Amino acid sequence: MHESGLIEDLIQKIEAVARQNSARKIVGVEVLIGALAPIGADHLREHFQIAAIGTLAEGAELRVTVSDDPCDPNSTGVLLQSVEVET
Repeated sequence: MHESGLIEDLIQKIEAVARQNSARKIVGVEVLIGALAPIGADHLREHFQIAAIGTLAEGAELRVTVSDDPCDPNSTGVLLQSVEVET
């Protein structure tokens, strides 16, 4: 599944931010889904909740914006925009 790779990459990036900030917990994550990305917002949320189990992101609120610009350089991916941590 292609979405599994997207989610794994997203979790890794989120946890890297958490480590850089000595976070105890990730409370919120904001992402942008490109217009041509192979995953929708609801599907991303479902996969994120499952993949986050046992990580610092477990229980974090996932805020998703979907781009409608197919010409954007990030139009085929999921772009991490921000991570809200608790230290």
